[in-house]
Amino acid sequence: MKRMVVWFVAAAVVGLGLYVRLAPSDPARWHVPVVAEADRDLPGGVIRVVRTGPDGLARLDRVARATPRTTVLAGSVDEGLITYVTRSRVFGFPDYTTAQQDRDTLRIYGRLRFGRRDFDVNRTRVDGWLAALQS
Repeated sequence: MKRMVVWFVAAAVVGLGLYVRLAPSDPARWHVPVVAEADRDLPGGVIRVVRTGPDGLARLDRVARATPRTTVLAGSVDEGLITYVTRSRVFGFPDYTTAQQDRDTLRIYGRLRFGRRDFDVNRTRVDGWLAALQS
């Protein structure tokens, strides 16, 4: 009986891990304009609004694409709106970061997909990307 419980728990953990890694990312849900006028720290993410000049999104795109385990879900610099997926190293949890250029203002919204708290992972990544723009 104990062995069966152990196998069930192991199968559940593996199943959850596969679901997290293989669940499809729907651009209609995650690739949406960022509506914000000020910075906000949220339990599951972060919003940043910064003046970067008109080329802020192009510069951020280079930084984001150089980030490990980060891919583009949808959008482009020419479109003025890009959504990235960054996966955690161990379990592959996806976080979504949408960046939008509005004239000289860059709006960025980084958020988690699974869970309620991200333990500042999105804030650290987004603030790191913004720091890289200034260097």
